[in-house]
Amino acid sequence: METENTALTVANDCVISADKNRLKQLFENLFRNAVEHGGKTVTVGTLADGFYISDSGSGIPVDERGQVFNFGYSTTDTGTGFGLKIVSQVVESHDWDICVTEENTGGAQFEITDIEIDS
Repeated sequence: METENTALTVANDCVISADKNRLKQLFENLFRNAVEHGGKTVTVGTLADGFYISDSGSGIPVDERGQVFNFGYSTTDTGTGFGLKIVSQVVESHDWDICVTEENTGGAQFEITDIEIDS
Protein backbone atom coordinates (compact mmCIF):
# COMPACT_ATOMS: atom_id res chain seq x y z
CA MET A 1 0.00 0.00 0.00
CA GLU A 2 1.34 3.42 -0.93
CA THR A 3 1.38 5.54 2.21
CA GLU A 4 1.76 8.89 0.47
CA ASN A 5 4.08 10.11 3.25
CA THR A 6 1.55 9.38 5.97
CA ALA A 7 2.90 9.07 9.51
CA LEU A 8 1.72 6.22 11.72
CA THR A 9 1.60 6.91 15.45
CA VAL A 10 1.00 4.17 17.99
CA ALA A 11 -0.33 6.01 21.04
CA ASN A 12 -0.23 2.90 23.20
CA ASP A 13 -0.68 -0.81 22.67
CA CYS A 14 -2.41 -3.88 24.02
CA VAL A 15 -2.70 -7.60 23.39
CA ILE A 16 -5.94 -9.10 22.10
CA SER A 17 -7.00 -12.54 20.96
CA ALA A 18 -8.09 -12.59 17.32
CA ASP A 19 -7.75 -14.45 14.06
CA LYS A 20 -4.41 -13.13 12.77
CA ASN A 21 -5.35 -13.03 9.08
CA ARG A 22 -8.71 -11.40 9.65
CA LEU A 23 -7.21 -8.82 12.03
CA LYS A 24 -4.63 -8.05 9.35
CA GLN A 25 -7.49 -7.44 6.88
CA LEU A 26 -9.14 -5.09 9.35
CA PHE A 27 -5.97 -3.03 9.83
CA GLU A 28 -5.11 -3.00 6.12
CA ASN A 29 -8.54 -1.71 5.17
CA LEU A 30 -8.71 0.90 7.93
CA PHE A 31 -5.17 2.09 7.16
CA ARG A 32 -5.93 2.27 3.43
CA ASN A 33 -9.10 4.22 4.13
CA ALA A 34 -7.24 6.61 6.42
CA VAL A 35 -4.41 7.18 3.93
CA GLU A 36 -6.76 7.70 0.98
CA HIS A 37 -9.22 9.95 2.79
CA GLY A 38 -7.69 11.06 6.00
CA GLY A 39 -4.73 13.32 5.83
CA LYS A 40 -1.16 12.80 6.84
CA THR A 41 -1.35 11.22 10.30
CA VAL A 42 -2.88 7.88 11.32
CA THR A 43 -3.00 7.00 15.01
CA VAL A 44 -3.64 3.64 16.68
CA GLY A 45 -4.41 3.53 20.37
CA THR A 46 -6.25 1.64 23.05
CA LEU A 47 -9.61 2.16 24.67
CA ALA A 48 -10.81 0.64 27.95
CA ASP A 49 -12.39 -2.24 26.01
CA GLY A 50 -10.70 -2.13 22.63
CA PHE A 51 -8.72 0.05 20.27
CA TYR A 52 -9.15 2.86 17.76
CA ILE A 53 -7.66 3.99 14.47
CA SER A 54 -7.98 7.69 13.73
CA ASP A 55 -6.76 10.02 11.03
CA SER A 56 -6.09 13.71 10.63
CA GLY A 57 -8.42 14.26 7.69
CA SER A 58 -11.73 16.05 7.42
CA GLY A 59 -13.75 13.25 9.03
CA ILE A 60 -16.99 11.57 8.06
CA PRO A 61 -20.18 13.63 8.27
CA VAL A 62 -22.49 12.47 11.06
CA ASP A 63 -25.33 11.74 8.61
CA GLU A 64 -23.08 9.39 6.56
CA ARG A 65 -21.53 7.39 9.41
CA GLY A 66 -24.27 4.77 9.38
CA GLN A 67 -23.69 4.09 5.68
CA VAL A 68 -19.92 3.65 5.56
CA PHE A 69 -20.10 -0.08 6.34
CA ASN A 70 -22.53 -0.84 3.49
CA PHE A 71 -21.29 -2.70 0.40
CA GLY A 72 -20.64 -0.24 -2.37
CA TYR A 73 -20.40 2.87 -0.21
CA SER A 74 -17.58 5.07 -1.48
CA THR A 75 -16.93 8.78 -1.71
CA THR A 76 -14.64 8.44 -4.74
CA ASP A 77 -15.19 7.32 -8.31
CA THR A 78 -12.33 4.81 -8.03
CA GLY A 79 -13.38 3.27 -4.69
CA THR A 80 -14.96 -0.18 -4.64
CA GLY A 81 -16.92 0.29 -1.44
CA PHE A 82 -15.68 -3.06 -0.10
CA GLY A 83 -13.02 -1.97 2.41
CA LEU A 84 -15.13 -0.81 5.33
CA LYS A 85 -17.65 -3.61 4.74
CA ILE A 86 -14.79 -6.08 5.15
CA VAL A 87 -13.82 -4.28 8.36
CA SER A 88 -17.37 -4.64 9.70
CA GLN A 89 -17.42 -8.34 8.78
CA VAL A 90 -14.16 -8.95 10.67
CA VAL A 91 -15.55 -7.09 13.69
CA GLU A 92 -18.82 -9.06 13.58
CA SER A 93 -17.00 -12.41 13.20
CA HIS A 94 -15.16 -11.69 16.46
CA ASP A 95 -18.34 -10.52 18.26
CA TRP A 96 -16.87 -7.04 18.67
CA ASP A 97 -18.51 -3.67 18.02
CA ILE A 98 -17.42 -0.83 15.76
CA CYS A 99 -18.49 2.78 15.49
CA VAL A 100 -17.32 5.84 13.62
CA THR A 101 -16.71 8.95 15.68
CA GLU A 102 -14.65 12.09 15.33
CA GLU A 103 -10.99 12.37 16.23
CA ASN A 104 -10.01 15.37 18.43
CA THR A 105 -9.00 17.54 15.47
CA GLY A 106 -11.97 16.55 13.29
CA GLY A 107 -10.69 13.48 11.47
CA ALA A 108 -12.42 10.11 11.40
CA GLN A 109 -11.99 7.70 14.29
CA PHE A 110 -13.00 4.05 14.08
CA GLU A 111 -13.49 2.53 17.52
CA ILE A 112 -13.48 -1.25 17.83
CA THR A 113 -14.82 -2.23 21.24
CA ASP A 114 -16.25 -5.04 23.33
CA ILE A 115 -12.88 -6.78 23.15
CA GLU A 116 -11.31 -8.75 25.93
CA ILE A 117 -7.91 -7.14 26.46
CA ASP A 118 -5.14 -9.57 27.46
CA SER A 119 -2.76 -8.45 30.18
